[in-house]
Order: sequence, then structure tokens, then C-alpha cells
Amino acid sequence: MTADPRAALDRFVAALEAHYHAVATRRGDDDPAVDDAYEVLADAFEVYEDALAQVYSEVTPFLLDDGDDEDDDEDDEDDGDDDLEDLDTTLDEVEDDELDNASRA
Repeated sequence: MTADPRAALDRFVAALEAHYHAVATRRGDDDPAVDDAYEVLADAFEVYEDALAQVYSEVTPFLLDDGDDEDDDEDDEDDGDDDLEDLDTTLDEVEDDELDNASRA
């Protein structure tokens, strides 16, 4: 069955609105309504991302946090060289895209 990206987008936008409402009307630090809205939003995002991938072979620029904090501690200890290499690669890709776009114009 093919996913419907438009329907998935509508569900995602509704989940964003519900999450905002839950946060704006929060009743304390541990309000379960905020947690529930977060889960619904994360699920709606995944459905939307999957629908885009299936129908249009596209993705969004967003990544969901998997909630695994143990790896974060190890990442903090590394020297950051990998992050700099990733940034350099990203900047090179942006520059290449800009050059390609300029040459087409």
C-alpha cells in the first residue's frame, strides 16, 4: 500500500499544534500531556518522513533523538575531529551546489 504524503503532512501539522498546546498549557514539569503529545508528534513525523520517501524518494532535514544518552557521554570525550570533518564535507557540498546553480543561471 502506498502512503499518502498529504494525509501524513496533515497529521504531522495537527500533531505539532497539539504539542504546542500541551506545552503552552503545561501543569508542572512532569505533565503527562506533554509527554503524550511528544510521542504523537514523533510518530506523526516518522509517518510523514516514510511517506515522502516512498512516494517521492525525499526526506526532511530533521533527525529524531533516539533517547540513548549513554552514547552522548562517549561523544563528549572525543576530540571533535569527526565533527569538523563532517562540517567541512557539508560546506564543500554547499559550495559545489552553489557553483552548479550559478553555472546553470
